[in-house]
Amino acid sequence: MDELAVYIGWDSREVEAFDVCEHTLKKHWQSDPKLLRIEALKQHELRSKGMYHRDVDKLAATEFSLTRFLVPSLNQFRGYAVFVDCDFVFLDDIKAVFDEIDPNKAISVVKHDYAPQEKYKMDGAIQHNYPRKNWSSFMVFNCAHPSNRKLTDLTVNHESPAFLHRLSWLKDSEIGEIGRRWNYLEGHYPADEVDIKAIHFTRGGPWFKNMQHVDFADVWLNEYSEIKRKIA
Repeated sequence: MDELAVYIGWDSREVEAFDVCEHTLKKHWQSDPKLLRIEALKQHELRSKGMYHRDVDKLAATEFSLTRFLVPSLNQFRGYAVFVDCDFVFLDDIKAVFDEIDPNKAISVVKHDYAPQEKYKMDGAIQHNYPRKNWSSFMVFNCAHPSNRKLTDLTVNHESPAFLHRLSWLKDSEIGEIGRRWNYLEGHYPADEVDIKAIHFTRGGPWFKNMQHVDFADVWLNEYSEIKRKIA
């Protein structure tokens, strides 16, 4: 792998979360820094390029709810690329995830069995429940896989959110599995779990004033403080 592209979902309400996610990806990257390419997946930029033109979905929890599925197209259907929600903190080198990847699969995800108990998350957004929830929050795309060529701009702009989030353009046999340590759901998995590679604050994190109590808030806050010290 000469270069790894990581596309982070960007939301105007969660800029601090994006900054921490990007910071921790770079912090733990052990290879040449030039080989890690991080892209902010901003809906307004994709609209200006003509790649995304769906009506604004007022029920969507984030601005990148569906734009994440443009990643293979953005990567020109070549090589590997990672999509990750902005509300992640990485604790290890993301390149290590490829030790768990089956190159024959079109996509690799953590196959959560997850049914949220909360009715709301983050800053009051409704917590929707659906099959394969959170599978799409961290995806390793084999962009060159023939089945991922179905994820054209036309598909992303016209298929239903359910079709996309359930990875319905793929056969089940084309979906590879990686360990949940790469998408550890705060508040769902045990707080004393070991060997966590990436914490996902799926309920909302300490960048929201009403979410200062969540597990691992200190981890996120320490990383955010580190960013502010570098800027000062």
